[in-house]
Amino acid sequence: MNQQVRTDSIPFIDVAAQRRRLGRVIDDAVARVLAHCQFIHGPEVHAAEADLAAFCGARHAITCASGTDALLMPLMAKGVGPGDAVFTPAFTFYATAEVAALVGATPVLVDVEEGSFNLDPESLIRAIPVARKQGLKPKAVIPVDLFGQPADHAAIAAIAEAEKLFVIDDAAQAFGATYRGRKLGTFGGATGTSFFPAKPLGCYGDGGAIFTDDDELAEILRSLRVHGEGRSRYDCVRIGLNGRFDTVQAAVLIEKLKIFPDEIVARARIAERYSAALADIAVVPRVAEGSTSVWAQYTIRVSSGRRDEFAATLKAQGIPTAIHYPKPVHTQSAYRHYPVAEGGLPVSERLAVEVISLPMHAYLDGPVQDRVIAAVRRALAG
Repeated sequence: MNQQVRTDSIPFIDVAAQRRRLGRVIDDAVARVLAHCQFIHGPEVHAAEADLAAFCGARHAITCASGTDALLMPLMAKGVGPGDAVFTPAFTFYATAEVAALVGATPVLVDVEEGSFNLDPESLIRAIPVARKQGLKPKAVIPVDLFGQPADHAAIAAIAEAEKLFVIDDAAQAFGATYRGRKLGTFGGATGTSFFPAKPLGCYGDGGAIFTDDDELAEILRSLRVHGEGRSRYDCVRIGLNGRFDTVQAAVLIEKLKIFPDEIVARARIAERYSAALADIAVVPRVAEGSTSVWAQYTIRVSSGRRDEFAATLKAQGIPTAIHYPKPVHTQSAYRHYPVAEGGLPVSERLAVEVISLPMHAYLDGPVQDRVIAAVRRALAG
């Protein structure tokens, strides 16, 4: 059925709507930084760390320059390197595997669960002997809390304890979510998150944070983010990097964190409305019992042969979509030579040709969401 093309496109993520809500408080926060001129590790950085730790219940929050650094630095702190295996899911953004390669370790790709899209503990079990057969020492696992929903942290922790794996939770898309009554940031040996502007909690540029309850690890991480410094600026005690969080971004984040709980509620309401309206016509996401999601993405599944046509139909109606992710990590040119779990990664490969994400943000109002829902239903019914 032919549809008239609409030119009034809606945003996929409406950062501007949040900016309007915050108004002058952001301007005033940035102005305070411009006034005191402490642009590197100014007071706002320390205040943001205290606020973030209090929000999720972690003992330490160590801010850093990006979500990638938030995963890289714990690997560096634990001495992970050549000859070590780091297990990561194949269905995610490739930065999770990238950090393993950056420290000289070998990423070993693991499949994900059909329902949650998160790391499959059974596939992880099958991946560990593969690593050993290649002469690698299993050292760490980085589960991803994909699209806002926590991975099965209890199952992963049990495997990690048995195999002596250090767990780094990649909560870049899910900070603010809960698993069995606890907020993310309190699982594993460390948790990394991202404050990229499109994330549920984002700043106005790059940024990230690491959460841990380990005092010694926290001290090492604080050293690593400033070139491995010791007691003074010119006392270098380890090889580090320039991984500092910008003071201006910290000032922005402090104000955004104040409204974050309200936004989490709004996202859940919008996701519930999507699911109620679309469950009879598409495969909608499900949150595992005992978990909550912050709905970084609202991702449905359509048959692979219809996805391109579906996206084009919505685009003609001014409705953007996105594919997270069109190529699993093990099919990327830079990662094809790395080992995968025994039995392959069939779920990751299947999801990559079926998933498509709809507009999702805390400011998606009823009439706009109705427009999206109606367009989706027409496209899938045609």
